[in-house]
Amino acid sequence: MPTKVVQIYPLGNVTLSQNARSRSIRLSVRQNRKILVSFPLFVTFREAALFAQKHTDWIIEQQKKLTTSLPKFSEESSLQTRFHQVSICRGQEFAVRQQKQAIEIFFPGEKEIDDPQVLDFLQQTINEVHRREAKLFLPQRLHELAVRHGFHYNRVTIRNNRSNWGSCSGRNHISLNLHLMKLPDHLIDFILLHELAHTQVKNHSAEFYRLLDGITQGRARELAREVKKYSPYSM
Repeated sequence: MPTKVVQIYPLGNVTLSQNARSRSIRLSVRQNRKILVSFPLFVTFREAALFAQKHTDWIIEQQKKLTTSLPKFSEESSLQTRFHQVSICRGQEFAVRQQKQAIEIFFPGEKEIDDPQVLDFLQQTINEVHRREAKLFLPQRLHELAVRHGFHYNRVTIRNNRSNWGSCSGRNHISLNLHLMKLPDHLIDFILLHELAHTQVKNHSAEFYRLLDGITQGRARELAREVKKYSPYSM
């Protein structure tokens, strides 16, 4: 579909992209602070640009959040995930090399570590590591907790979600955020139990918290407050 890059002061480059499947104008700020406006066929490029300009303050605020929340990489950075040791190295080109539990992420030697293209590649690669680990760990752990506490659900999916840690549909399909893999184990369990509790109570009523308290040794609200110290948006 047609795409156009326009300059909008003070935002700089904004990518406008028509999408036949879109029903409304959607505005997003990517990990590399790139601004994207996706819009239906009945909306003009001029209208899409005006939409972005109208939301300048929101865009700048999101870019600030990303700037402060992006991991601070260095040339010798290393990251220990649940199953892997991830290292960042200079190389000839963008590349990823894995040997058993060791993963090396390479970026071109002529680029700086804080180059937006480098940061975007590093973030996407590390997200993919967490996605693979989440698929290995989270469904199995969810099953263990469901069996232990007598819950039943239909299926589980793993997503890269900025708005929540998990959700449970009316049909008891559970969706889990891959960024759960960055949380302490006791908070991962709490969020999994939270979604399992929603298979029986679909709201956040007193009944729901009584159920959740019963499976968290009376710590439901305490753990919920601890989870709020973290944000899937910034992880």
